[in-house]
Amino acid sequence: MARPIAETPILTGEDAVRFEERMRQVESLTKEQRAENGRKLQEAVKEAKKLITVCL
Repeated sequence: MARPIAETPILTGEDAVRFEERMRQVESLTKEQRAENGRKLQEAVKEAKKLITVCL
């Protein structure tokens, strides 16, 4: 049976300001910067897969 989903907390004060700043930074990335971030993430995942073994 599914568990109930907890309410999302409301951000206030410094947490709210920090969240808004980070949201603006993400929106201001160029397509090239987003593509570079995606490429770096894919490389990091490849490296992590080399270190991880899944046993079923």
